[in-house]
Formats: sequence, structure tokens, C-alpha cells
Amino acid sequence: MKSRLTLAIALAGGIAFAAHAQDNSMSFFVTSAGPGSGADLGGLEGADAHCTALAEAAGVTGKTWRAYLSTSEENARDRIGSGPWHNANSDRIADDVASLHSDANAISKETALDENGQTVNGRGDSPNRHDILTGSNPDGTAHEATCENWTASGDGSAMVGHHDRMGLDDSDAAKSWNSSHPSRGCSQEALQGTGGDGLFYCFAAN
Repeated sequence: MKSRLTLAIALAGGIAFAAHAQDNSMSFFVTSAGPGSGADLGGLEGADAHCTALAEAAGVTGKTWRAYLSTSEENARDRIGSGPWHNANSDRIADDVASLHSDANAISKETALDENGQTVNGRGDSPNRHDILTGSNPDGTAHEATCENWTASGDGSAMVGHHDRMGLDDSDAAKSWNSSHPSRGCSQEALQGTGGDGLFYCFAAN
């Protein structure tokens, strides 16, 4: 009887440990590259598919990935599940949607890693890639600048955030991870011209 109890306790501990390990697996990343057409991501469907493809290529399967992007019909904050979210190094980014959109989030150049666990270039690096497409206000609701709901690669504008929390000054906007300034256009060249590369955030919604 004692041996069975010991075995049961060991199995329960193993299950709990596995669940904890799974909870800390990657559920947030910055795309290492965009699809290649500037801010034309194929809409939300195309952006979500890009997140999934990058995550699976990095060996993370079984998750439902959503791009942190707003459109005229949907808020980024409503697309990404309830959290918590961790990067590729198992660092916790935020506990939930409310903390993600507060000073409690842990997004920085050191933690906003790509799907392979690599640091993404920021201000001061060459090239600078810190402009991350979001189309969002600081609270995660939709901003009007979304490059035609992520279908335009020419004229227009997209609201971007700074994953490294750095800008031209010390203002809240310059340090915002999701709502710093509009891009100069929607083409790849325009995005690169303001310190970006058509990158965006991906979150696991489950």
C-alpha cells in the first residue's frame, strides 16, 4: 500500500511539473521576418498564419497563434487570449491582458525575442528594426493607421510600437511597446525608413 501511495504521489508530482513546464513554453515572440510585402500581411488571417508557420518551424506546435494587430473591426487586445505569456527563454512577459497593457509588462529589447530566441535589433543597432506593427492605441484598441487592415503595401500608414522601449526622446510614446508613432508608408522601404522591417508580435491564444 505504501509503495502504491508513493508511486501515486510521484506521478502526481510529475504531472504537475509537466504542466508547469508547458505553461512556461514559448507563447510570445516578435517575428524574425515579415511576409515580405511591407504592411500587406494578407490581413489578419495572413498574419496569424505567418505567426503559426514561424512558431512551428522553431519547434513549437499545438498552439493557436494570433498576431497582435488591430483592424477597423477588431482590437489587438481581444485576439490574443488571456495569458500568461512567455518568450522563448521562458521569461514571463505578462500575466494577463490587463498587465500586458500596463507598466507591469516585461517587454524590453532583452525579452522581446524572436521565435528562435534571438534578440531583435533596436535603436542604435544596424539596421534598426524596433518599429513593430500593431495598428493599436496604448490600451490595445484599434488605431486608425492599419495600412488598410494589413492589406496595403504602398500609400498609407501603420501605428507601430518600439519593442526596445526607446525612441527620439523620453516620452511615453517613444517608450511604448505598442503605440509609438505612425509609419511613413506601408511599403517595405517606407517601414525600413522609420526604423522597422515589417515585424509584428505573435501571442499564443491558448
